[in-house]
Amino acid sequence: MTAVSTTAARKPVRWGRLALHLGCLAALLVMLYPLAWLLATSLKPADEVIASLNLLPGHLEWSNYTTAFDGVNDVSIWRLLSNSLLIAGGAVLGNVISCSLAAYAFARLRFRFRGPLFAFMIATIMLPHHAVLIPQYIIFNQLGLVNTYWPLILPKFLATEAFFVFLIVQFMRGLPRELEEAARIDGCGPFRSFFLVILPLTRPALITTAIFTFIWTWNDFFTQLIYLFDPDKFTLTLALRSFVDASSQSSFGPMFAMSVIALLPIVLFFLAFQRFLVEGMASSGLKG
Repeated sequence: MTAVSTTAARKPVRWGRLALHLGCLAALLVMLYPLAWLLATSLKPADEVIASLNLLPGHLEWSNYTTAFDGVNDVSIWRLLSNSLLIAGGAVLGNVISCSLAAYAFARLRFRFRGPLFAFMIATIMLPHHAVLIPQYIIFNQLGLVNTYWPLILPKFLATEAFFVFLIVQFMRGLPRELEEAARIDGCGPFRSFFLVILPLTRPALITTAIFTFIWTWNDFFTQLIYLFDPDKFTLTLALRSFVDASSQSSFGPMFAMSVIALLPIVLFFLAFQRFLVEGMASSGLKG
């Protein structure tokens, strides 16, 4: 009697797990459907992109990728890709260096007005980007840096991303202070303690910062549209708009093909560092 009741009690558990797995699978399919639609549409002829609601194309139009690789406005896709990588790489380098230095000052050093300054920095997270865009544009225009990559890279070296400073601060506060004290006994000053002791231990938070910076900068359209005018300085994000504006008839097939190409670096970058992303988020006080 006991064995029968035990078996009956286990059945709802199995059905519950099955329902949970089916629900997760359904949610996964819903989230992956836009990606599948993008891949399928990039291979559709122009008349099927708008007229047909079928997911799979009736005819594979590989010429969409040929047109996408030719680039836009006499600028090859390799030039567009190198421009995007230059801006995204510079932004990643700037955020990792400047935000880690600012975070080290707030998390490990003692100085006057540290608390109010940290609170003021955190408050800037709520400041809309568009509120500071016009003053920044006026400054860069007076410096003669408009239509160059400097307005997109230089602010990253000034620790302007308060979110990443806060993330790294939370991580550094969890590191034992005995490590710095031992380094100080060995004759290390603040900078040597930072570079030799703290910075290597902060790798998960730094990689998290690098991943988010790369994704946000790569996908940025509005800021790049404001500062870049010449087609040979365009990124892949700006080039996608040219498929719609270059002629009276929109080239949706090549545009979606270039969208797939633009998506690949983000996916590869994320897959390469996703393990550190989870570790960094879990160790920085930002757990859900």
